[in-house]
Amino acid sequence: MRLRTPLALLGAALLVLVGPPLLTEGTGAETGTKIPGLRFMVPNTPGGGYDITARTAAKNAEDAGLTDGIEVFNLPGAGGTVGLAHLVGERGNGRLAMSMGLGVVGAVHTNKAPKTLADTTPIARLTEEQDIVVVSKDSPYKTIQDLVAAWKKNPGKLAVGGGSSPGGPDHLAPMLMAQAAGIAPKTVNYVPFDGGGELLASILGNKVAFGVSGVGEYLDQIEAGELRLLAVTGPQRVPGLDAPTLREAGIDTEFTNWRGIVAPPGISDAERDKLVALIEKLHASKQWKESLKKNGWSDAFLTGDKFGDFLDEQNKRVDQVLKELGL
Repeated sequence: MRLRTPLALLGAALLVLVGPPLLTEGTGAETGTKIPGLRFMVPNTPGGGYDITARTAAKNAEDAGLTDGIEVFNLPGAGGTVGLAHLVGERGNGRLAMSMGLGVVGAVHTNKAPKTLADTTPIARLTEEQDIVVVSKDSPYKTIQDLVAAWKKNPGKLAVGGGSSPGGPDHLAPMLMAQAAGIAPKTVNYVPFDGGGELLASILGNKVAFGVSGVGEYLDQIEAGELRLLAVTGPQRVPGLDAPTLREAGIDTEFTNWRGIVAPPGISDAERDKLVALIEKLHASKQWKESLKKNGWSDAFLTGDKFGDFLDEQNKRVDQVLKELGL
């Protein structure tokens, strides 16, 4: 996790699988990646970051001929901890995996969830992604400076929406923004939604003053002019998007999110290795590389025990950041 300014978290993305193959480069049997009956759980609502990344990766895996017949399903609730509890309860099930990311790490803390990511089998971290700051097309805020000026005058009046529970990426990013702008994080009126899909309607309807979400979630709405992009939260501008970084706008912080995949506890080494092999082949495919570029995702590939060590570090870091922010 990168923390600059007093802090700044990091991360990025994940996967799930669905749909029939379009172009076949081989078969799962040939590559040793086919897992009959594999089910992939998305622990938030359709349209969110886990869901979009998952279904993109799903199609890529199918198109590359790595596997087929994977069932994708959504099990939302409590920032991903409902899905996490279900996954842990499926101990020994080598045909189930869950998309997840920094949001689940944070939700475990803020919801005091009885099950944690330490109870799962780490498979892979896939991507890193910037967050974006967006408003509706008819918002009075034309620039990030306009927004921050109004926010500083009355932090509690301007509601900020995010697609994650407190402690998740869409919560931490505006808290770090507030801190860098001289606004006490405790005064911020943060409204959590269970994924970017639910958040979108509230931004478009001006039920929140602005929203913070992953860059890949709202590209279509930005291109269509339905949303106005004010800033990106990472260290560099996103190619193809006309928006400054927070630092360029005079807000001295940066933040990136990450996403990955975990499996139930108690699966065999062979089952774990086969899941890892599937994701490694997906990562190497031309379909996945094209999707990274299209969605503005950064490659952050990490598998197995190294990903497990990363999860442990992230758990400790989120706890530290929440304490430093006074939350």
